[in-house]
Amino acid sequence: MKNILNNKVVRIIAGIIKGIFMLMIILFIFMVCLQKFSKNEISLFNFRIFTVISGSMEPKYKIGDVLISVETDPKDIKVGDVVSYLGEKRDVKGKIVTHQVIDIEKDDAGKYYFHTKGICESCLVEDPVVSENQLYGVVKYKVKSLSFIYKVVGTNVGLFVFIILPLLYIIGSEFIYSLIEKEEEKRKDK
Repeated sequence: MKNILNNKVVRIIAGIIKGIFMLMIILFIFMVCLQKFSKNEISLFNFRIFTVISGSMEPKYKIGDVLISVETDPKDIKVGDVVSYLGEKRDVKGKIVTHQVIDIEKDDAGKYYFHTKGICESCLVEDPVVSENQLYGVVKYKVKSLSFIYKVVGTNVGLFVFIILPLLYIIGSEFIYSLIEKEEEKRKDK
């Protein structure tokens, strides 16, 4: 009796851990897909996830770092804040850029314009002026765990070892547990 109870507790705990793990993976994948397929037009509770793809913000943010930006009222943005925005001119047209605010202007109509630039040593040229309607938000968090996962999973081996194998394990173990439960029910019915 004690053995059966221990097995049930272990199964419940394992199920809870698997459920939490799966929920985290599903939520992360959902958020990434939402951003990707909506072309970042949709935020999730005013949050957006971006991945650094250039060295323009080094040493603060490195290539592969995962950043979370929060939609912010333009009047609350200050010089020194790091913002993510959709470029509309020159070489940043159509690209999502994450750079530091170096100056702010406000026109007579009350509309804000931001001067931004990368912080790396070789970043000497200011970005084209960014209007408030181009902004996605202010970077609030660098998620170290997701940055690590992104850097590892970004390789073929990492993708296989850390995503595909665990998913196969979870699916396989659920299948095996369901078969075992069916066999136990058959034995009880006899």
